[in-house]
Amino acid sequence: MDFRQQEQEFNRKIDPQKLPYHVAIIMDGNGRWALEKGLPRQEGHRQGVETVRETVRCGSELGLGILTLFAFSTENWQRPAWEVNYLMGLPEKYFKSELPELIRNNVRVNLIGDGARLPAKVRKAIKDGAEATKNNTGMLLNFALNYGSRSEILMAVNNLLDDAAAGKIKGAIDEKVFSGYLYTADMPDPDLLIRTSGEKRISNFLLWQLAYSELWFTNDYWPDFSRIHLMEAVYDYQLRKRRFGKV
Repeated sequence: MDFRQQEQEFNRKIDPQKLPYHVAIIMDGNGRWALEKGLPRQEGHRQGVETVRETVRCGSELGLGILTLFAFSTENWQRPAWEVNYLMGLPEKYFKSELPELIRNNVRVNLIGDGARLPAKVRKAIKDGAEATKNNTGMLLNFALNYGSRSEILMAVNNLLDDAAAGKIKGAIDEKVFSGYLYTADMPDPDLLIRTSGEKRISNFLLWQLAYSELWFTNDYWPDFSRIHLMEAVYDYQLRKRRFGKV
């Protein structure tokens, strides 16, 4: 079965009434993809951006409500300076080429993570993208940049303590109140988490939010991730029964 036939088959099988509303993806394996092909690591990252483009397009076409992409973690600063610098240049390039299509497809852009440490050009690219798409009403595209879930939770706790000391919080802290202090405040938790490259761990990503998410893994590296992979993950999600602790 060729690519087009596979796409048609999944389009036939996927129930548009049972889509996961929020899909989160750990985009892993760019460097290994490049090294296995005898290419420099930056070529893997460049190809990874192409995959982002196609994945966003497919998610929007499917009708997903939110797509959250783990683009750069708080731990990624430990990589070689040349690689960090290269990665920091990608958001600007992405929005320069993709913003017209994002607007055309009614996609809204958002940043989750600590933007303070990001270079000015990255903050500007995200800010400009968010501003240009703020009135869109279709899929919300979250870029997780300089994001780490443990630091997010600590940030939430410290802000809660400050607000409690200032008398802004009345009564006990429940899950709803705590969630409102996270980067994902006012967003439903991910229904489905996808991770590429064969790794089967969460890697400090959305630890609070993924409590009841369905997990789907593929051995393929991110540059080889296609719309067929996304459709397969969505279809597999629809075959599962989510009990949330109930019978």
